[in-house]
Amino acid sequence: MAGVGERERAAGPGVRWSLIVPVKHLGLAKSRLAPALGPGREGLALAFACDTVAAALACPAVAEVFAVTDDPRAGSGLAALGAAVVTGEPGTGLNPALEHGARAARLRAPGAGVCALSADLPALRPAELGRVLAAAAGHGRSFLADAPGVGTTLFAATPGHRFSPAFEGASRERHLAAGARELLLPDVESVRRDVDTPADLAAALELGVGPRTRALTAALLQHDRGAP
Repeated sequence: MAGVGERERAAGPGVRWSLIVPVKHLGLAKSRLAPALGPGREGLALAFACDTVAAALACPAVAEVFAVTDDPRAGSGLAALGAAVVTGEPGTGLNPALEHGARAARLRAPGAGVCALSADLPALRPAELGRVLAAAAGHGRSFLADAPGVGTTLFAATPGHRFSPAFEGASRERHLAAGARELLLPDVESVRRDVDTPADLAAALELGVGPRTRALTAALLQHDRGAP
């Protein structure tokens, strides 16, 4: 099946991208961080999304970021950064939400590539994202595996190719089986480092997170230590 992706027409290096960033209701987000952070996880989930979107918007290859969310707080914060907020998601899971956002993106910018990006990449660096998107421009459909190599943090479809994300769980294998090309690039750890657990957060902090995540994490740690 991997040959399917290899046969798809390459779009070339000049592709501009519409990024689709899904943000679930903050009250449901990052539940695996709850034991360590308690109610602070909601604010941290929003900080992750804001730092992700701000970094994405600073990447020259990105034409626009579409934040798919029905959470008013998240929508307001992301719109203030310059994201286009897409509401009315189907409520049937992550992949339908991404497809909903992709439809909005293709209506606004039919000539752009469409790329799904995880909302929990607080260490994201614009230059690293740019290298991944430049590589994605050479394939019809492609993806980047997460840091453990099991899931996916980015799925891209160049103009004229079907946007068919298969996120959640062991999504690397599903994307491979569907014929998408895996992007194997060095030095793009910030694009692969999503955060679901305290260990993930520690790894992201070591890479260097964005200002909102950094400030909120420092405040939460100070509170946990009982500092005045």
